[in-house]
Formats: sequence, C-alpha cells, structure tokens
Amino acid sequence: MKHIIFYDAQCPLCANVKKVLIKLDWFQRLEWVPVQKAEDEAQYHYLKERDVYDRIHMMSASGRLYAGFYSVRRILRALPATALLGWLLYVPKVDRLGVPLYNWISANRHDWFGRYAAPVY
Repeated sequence: MKHIIFYDAQCPLCANVKKVLIKLDWFQRLEWVPVQKAEDEAQYHYLKERDVYDRIHMMSASGRLYAGFYSVRRILRALPATALLGWLLYVPKVDRLGVPLYNWISANRHDWFGRYAAPVY
C-alpha cells in the first residue's frame, strides 16, 4: 500500500514540490491526489472538516493521517534521497520551529507564487 498525499492542485508551489518529489520517489511509495478531486469522493471521508486547502495532508500506508509539517517530515522520510532530512525533522523540539515555519509558508504561498485559475494535475 502507498502513502496518499493530498495537495492543492491550484497552488504553484505545491505542484512544483510534487514534481520534484515524484522524481525522488524511486520505489513509487507515494500516490498524489488533488484535494479538488478528493473532497468529492466518499473514500476520502476522513478529510471532511479538515483544512485540506491550507495544509498538505497524508494518509500513511499504515492508516495514520498527518497534516502540515508532520506530513512533510513523513513524506521526506519515505523517500530514499530525503530520508536523512526527514529523520532529522524528528529530533525533539524541531517541530517547535517546523510547525510555525510551515504555517507561515502555507499562509503566504499564494502571495508569493500566485494561484492557478484551474487545477493543474
């Protein structure tokens, strides 16, 4: 089973990060699902009432749901090329910096990078 990553397909930053991570996903461990499609599908019922447009979400292969910074570090850990960086983000108290940094980038990404008029898959 793969990890399922839910991303905003109208966000240029998100789309470009996805392109890079797909190239680093040598063992095809990640499946990318745009939130624009996921919100209408019953199989993703666990995303209801979640801020899927503001934070990246990940359903791990083991069935655990992650969001924001915690998704990013879990995604990085899943890929051989970024696993060390991912593991470093698990050092105690790193999330005290990581969570606010992630939230700041997420809150400003549309100002910095714009927004696609339609989802880009």
